[in-house]
Amino acid sequence: MTVRSGSLPAQTTVGPAAPRRMLWLLALLVVLSHWWLLDTLPRTVNVGPAMVPLHPTTLVFNTRRIEVTPAKAAQAPQTATTQPKPALIQKPKSLPPVVPMHEPLMSPTEVAGRASETPFTEPTPPLPAEPPEPVANSDTEADTAHDSTAVRKASPPQSQVSLSIPGSVQLNYQMTGLSRGLNYHASGVMSWRQDGNRYEASMVVSAFLIGARSLSSVGDITVDGLAPKRFADKGRSELAAHFQSDKGKITFSANTPDAPWQRGAQDRLSVFFQLASLLAGQPEGFPPGTKIPMYTAGQKYVDTWTFSVQGSDDLNLPYGALTAIKLTRDARQEFDQRVEVWFAASLGYWPVRIKITQNNGDYIDQQLSSSGPP
Repeated sequence: MTVRSGSLPAQTTVGPAAPRRMLWLLALLVVLSHWWLLDTLPRTVNVGPAMVPLHPTTLVFNTRRIEVTPAKAAQAPQTATTQPKPALIQKPKSLPPVVPMHEPLMSPTEVAGRASETPFTEPTPPLPAEPPEPVANSDTEADTAHDSTAVRKASPPQSQVSLSIPGSVQLNYQMTGLSRGLNYHASGVMSWRQDGNRYEASMVVSAFLIGARSLSSVGDITVDGLAPKRFADKGRSELAAHFQSDKGKITFSANTPDAPWQRGAQDRLSVFFQLASLLAGQPEGFPPGTKIPMYTAGQKYVDTWTFSVQGSDDLNLPYGALTAIKLTRDARQEFDQRVEVWFAASLGYWPVRIKITQNNGDYIDQQLSSSGPP
């Protein structure tokens, strides 16, 4: 009995020791498994390609990092906004100087200061299509006949005279002429544009088998009326005269001697519209017999053209029957041209007829056929 009782306690002591051993074995297994895992993880982490498959996670973290730096993004716009603002302010400030370009130019110095001149590409003034070169030769010979003292004798400024500048218009002409003993027919288109500050005038004369010739004049409108800046005469080649009021001279592309610039100076195209402005400004101020001197530049030299008011003529033109005031510029020298021009009061004193006769008898007669907007 004692033996059984002794064995029972032994069984009771053995019972609880067995689970403890199992627990220790489990703990040892857990430690070994953790050690194995820890031993394997560093090897996979240190391998470079192991990071490559993690692009989605890295991209997510990158986007979160960009969101974390709004302060820098805010600072960047501040610097960016501060830079564009001055640029926007400077651009408006650069525009005002362009606006004064359309203000009236009242002084010759301001007129010359405007260096931008864009010669008009449309038709030009009243001169023959073929006789241009004989005209140029006669002008050259006339130039030798006039000394510098005679050239300086110009009309006084017209600032005290009322002026009325004609409105923009295009005038179409039918033309007949005589050149080197042959009669010919031609067509001409004169274009006149003005905005109250600047003007552009041009005329083209063209004839079958003869060719074309064009004249152009651009300049400003001042208290003296028209103030040309550039006059061009283009036939086989182009010759130009430049009005440099700031330097007090008129220069020529033909390399002929400079001429003195004077207030009221005109060219061979603008002179007709300057006369129209005078007649329209004072319709009763130029009775027959009145002399109107005009300091007029051609393509090679300057001369004073003196026009005499002849009175009114009744004309039968292709345009229709008109009454017009006739002015004549008589030749003073052997090779001077005779210029006759008629201005119709009913049409705003447009030049409705212009006839230019050479000293050898060649002439061109242009008569108004129609008109319209330029």
